[in-house]
Amino acid sequence: MKEAFQKEQVKRRMKRGVFLLPSLFTIANLLCGVYAIVAVYNDEYIKAAIAILVAVFLDGFDGAIARLTNSQSEFGIQLDSLADLVSFGVAPAILAYVWAIKPYGQIAWFFEAIVPTALFVSCAAFRLARFNIQTTNLDKRYFIGLPSPAAAITIASFVLLILGSPAGDGLSRQATSIMTVLMVYILAFFMVSRLRYRSLKGIEIKRRQPFALLIGLTLLLLLIASQPSVVLFAGSVTYVASGPIRLAFKRKGALEVSREAVTGERRV
Repeated sequence: MKEAFQKEQVKRRMKRGVFLLPSLFTIANLLCGVYAIVAVYNDEYIKAAIAILVAVFLDGFDGAIARLTNSQSEFGIQLDSLADLVSFGVAPAILAYVWAIKPYGQIAWFFEAIVPTALFVSCAAFRLARFNIQTTNLDKRYFIGLPSPAAAITIASFVLLILGSPAGDGLSRQATSIMTVLMVYILAFFMVSRLRYRSLKGIEIKRRQPFALLIGLTLLLLLIASQPSVVLFAGSVTYVASGPIRLAFKRKGALEVSREAVTGERRV
């Protein structure tokens, strides 16, 4: 009887440990976001951008660990959303504002500085809240609206591109500010849109993949190693653009089908 009781206690402790593990990654994600905000106000913009990218990496792991250990819970979902709001909503908005928008916000200051910053945070919060309550979207292969981590990667990689690579040498400070304002507006609206974005969670890693894919991934890793900021920014922009491009092709296909239907009816 005593041995059975002890075994039950051990099982409970192990179960608590399993549930704690994803939360540790979530808290680490949150702390990266807090560090990024502090780094911005210390004028350490590259460190802030890197902290946001690390937060994205940790965010991918907490969900994967929760699914792997079968330790998903409502508490974990809410904690993850709060951490994401700080790391992918507040931190990127403050980084964009202090680094690029604020210095050139004298003309129409309200719309150039305050509105895009506040809009980005608000749209990120809306996007995360909508994701938590979505039950009708059964297709796990796609997200509805641009994921907030993707928006955060776009801003962080742009900062690294301008400050940490020769690619940003040709841009003036004012041009950088204008580009940042436009980028923040676009990312904010895409987050709350109904555009569909491919989810990496839907990719079956365990299934056998073609050899060409392996070569492609190897080349991609080599490119990232040689030009990380360029590849990250190009990849994030491509992903952001994939939503409206997918919609355009879908509407074009629907239009062609309707035209064929009308032509067929006339022939009959």
